Amino acid sequence: MTDLVNGGMAAATQSHPIQQPAPTQPSELDQLPDRDPEETAEWGASLAAVTRAAGPHRASYLMRRTLEHAERAGLGLPPLLETDYVNTIPTAAEPAFPGDEAMERRITAWNRWNAAAMVTRGSRDGLGGHIATFASAAWLYETGFQHFFRGKEADGSGDQLYIQGHASPGIYARAFLDGRLTEAHLDNFRREAGGSGLPSYPHPRRLPWLWEFPTVSMGLGPISAIYQARFNRYLANRGIKDTSNSHVWAFLGDGEMDEPESTAALALAGRERLDNLTFVINCNLQRLDGPVRANFKIVQELEAQFRAAGWHVVKALWGSAWDELLAADASGALLRRLREVPDAQFQTYATRDAAYIREHFFGADPELARLGQGLTDAKLTECFHTSRAGHEPRKVYAAYRAAMEHKGAPTVVLAQTVKGYTLGPGFESRNANHQMKKLTGKEFRAMRDLLELPIPDSALDDQLVPYAHPGADSPEVRYLQERRAALGGPAPARKVHPVALPEPSAKPFETLAKGSGTQEIATTMAFVRLVKDLMRDKETGRRWVPIVPDEARTFGMESLFPTAGIYSPLGQTYDPVDRDQLLYYKEAANGQILNEGITEAGSMADFTAAATSYATHGEPMIPFYIFYSMFGWQRTADQMWALADQLGRGFLIGATAGRTTMTGEGLQHADGHSHLIASTNPAAVAYDPAFAYEVGVIVRDGLRRMYGPDAEDVFYYLTVYNETKVQPPMPAGEGVEEGILKGLYRYKSAEPADEGAPRIQLLASGTAIHWALEAQKLLADDWGVAADVWSATSWSELRRDALSCDAAQLNGEDRVPYVTRALAGAPGPVLAVSDWMRAVPDQISQWVEQDWYSLGTDGFGLSDTREAARRHFGVDAPAIVVAALDRLARRGEVKPTAVREAAERYGI
Repeated sequence: MTDLVNGGMAAATQSHPIQQPAPTQPSELDQLPDRDPEETAEWGASLAAVTRAAGPHRASYLMRRTLEHAERAGLGLPPLLETDYVNTIPTAAEPAFPGDEAMERRITAWNRWNAAAMVTRGSRDGLGGHIATFASAAWLYETGFQHFFRGKEADGSGDQLYIQGHASPGIYARAFLDGRLTEAHLDNFRREAGGSGLPSYPHPRRLPWLWEFPTVSMGLGPISAIYQARFNRYLANRGIKDTSNSHVWAFLGDGEMDEPESTAALALAGRERLDNLTFVINCNLQRLDGPVRANFKIVQELEAQFRAAGWHVVKALWGSAWDELLAADASGALLRRLREVPDAQFQTYATRDAAYIREHFFGADPELARLGQGLTDAKLTECFHTSRAGHEPRKVYAAYRAAMEHKGAPTVVLAQTVKGYTLGPGFESRNANHQMKKLTGKEFRAMRDLLELPIPDSALDDQLVPYAHPGADSPEVRYLQERRAALGGPAPARKVHPVALPEPSAKPFETLAKGSGTQEIATTMAFVRLVKDLMRDKETGRRWVPIVPDEARTFGMESLFPTAGIYSPLGQTYDPVDRDQLLYYKEAANGQILNEGITEAGSMADFTAAATSYATHGEPMIPFYIFYSMFGWQRTADQMWALADQLGRGFLIGATAGRTTMTGEGLQHADGHSHLIASTNPAAVAYDPAFAYEVGVIVRDGLRRMYGPDAEDVFYYLTVYNETKVQPPMPAGEGVEEGILKGLYRYKSAEPADEGAPRIQLLASGTAIHWALEAQKLLADDWGVAADVWSATSWSELRRDALSCDAAQLNGEDRVPYVTRALAGAPGPVLAVSDWMRAVPDQISQWVEQDWYSLGTDGFGLSDTREAARRHFGVDAPAIVVAALDRLARRGEVKPTAVREAAERYGI
């Protein structure tokens, strides 16, 4: 304190005009007792003296140093959310670079060239591609590949790399250099129809030996990376696999950070201290069509967001050309100017000459103008055009090393680059460079000269620019391969270690097959009871991963709390309010349940990490994620598509399903369309079971298909209901189980009727089976109509089978769809009913030989009783009866007057 006061007083002879401080506003400190007001006043006077004598910049500097000292002393003060617009690691503090920088520059040059050549060659046929992103981020990737990213040949897990989607050409170029891809592969970029092409972006389903994570749907990479890092800790804490050597790296764009999912889970990563996670944000200040923050500074905004969320922030902004300039800034004028210039203006500087920079940047302040006078035009343009930390391997290495050495928090590296770097003035920092797909011959020659590549002019005369390779036994390739061998093998890489799980005990499934006796239970509860029993299995029980976005009690899962425990890396540091109850809220470091709070996006990211653990870590896990069905596919279908891309396996459970079973909540909770959305996902095996025994058969088959010896890359979607009913035993008969799995079987035939009585087939799924059964009785008792009731467990699986049969027939194979065979010869028309919109059952109509009609819950939901809602949509038992009579009347099998009479009788 004495030095601060004396420093201020000693400089009091100098005069610095400053603004008077604003009147003191009330603050939280006013509530705290001040035990020494005189000392407090002395501190304030000292700060005022320094400000008057040495200027606000000096006062600010001293305060920053004081706060830094307080933080290091562990005084518990809130951290600063924003620092100066300079590198976090000064040049003097940069660690020694461990590699051969000249060699790595040559390797990076080859990769830059081939990435640009691949996209340009593809563009001749209109295929396009992206050049500018990798051009800006090349060193961010290369430094990682050469020194940090661990491969899978050590412990089978290695590091998990979330590559920015638009940077894929650079990753392909590197795989070409190290021999994993050929020129033929590169020429098949975006040519996948023949089966040997390279997908546009990271797509594990299309290139499963290379890509692990699909990331081009912006925003999904960041949230997926956070939950992957968290799941790695989950596996370790539960004793399933030691993941302490696995690090998650997510490469992101600064524009991508505008996506809500990009920042949705930052606090989770900070709260759980995920120091096994590093975000690398390529801050080239451009989104797809222009500046990310035209009138502001995206780097400063991101720094504040991440610091507030508990992250360690490393800013790597300026290249070495700035060292001299920053060192000469004794007055702080340069720092002030860097803070105030908005990003869009800085982009303009990157494209203008030295005279413009002198006038518009340095001319804003007399002290700054004097600073600029000592700089040559060449130095100015170097600084403002290309000298960014993200383009210098030493500065990138320093940032990554700081990230790896920091413990107790995740790290974000904010690396500033120039979008389109090395592609020439026509690309660099231009708003349109994301849409620019090719270079001209002149631009390639300039790029070759800049990169110092040994490519002769004669090779560039052809209209088709050549790929370039130094040779399989060249020093560059040997160096690259030696570095990768030292780090555990190639990266990125995806490896599947086939591990078939043993079949669980048959007893839990047999219990469901017996029915519930006289007890009424919902299919939701039937599923939860089944999984609870399966989690007790000695062989596979520990591999179940229950995931719920809050409201576990809504789904009857509180019985799992004390036995399985809720995962928390901190354990339970408090005495739970319900500790004296049997089903108390139990958290544990080795807890099995992932109770995520109100975040469907986070829960889906959890699910994806668990569903792909069989490949990422060689440890098959069995996730089930249970959610309000309305808030699953409607909210997070994009993540479910990414799950399919990533070849994930597990059970998605849409609870409180249908449009009429959750009606007290209103239309926002009324799902009548998730099965339609699910049907669009080729990897989703979707079922709408009506009874508990159907749930058991489907889950057992799902375990066989996803975790058996011939595991398939699919995931299951089951809708279950909260409407309690007596669950019947599984009917006898050879075809029942097959029908459940294929999607349709006759549940209850019509009672014997008079010969010649009108006949109709009622197809129902899920909870609608109960309305159909009631309608069956009404039709028989009141109208003399015989109705067979069929349980349609999966409309979409019936459709897929039919589509495959159609395709086979076009190839000369005589195959009849299962739905056609199942209904063959069934008398009368077919009437389908469900708690879904009519488009769901209508998926199979063209393969049904009988007259087809459907009932459904099209439109918005509403709040009322279930009975009133079903009457509103026209799907209850009387409505089914009226619709059935109408179809029969059209065929002349009942009197037309019967339809009106029935409507009047039932009050429709």
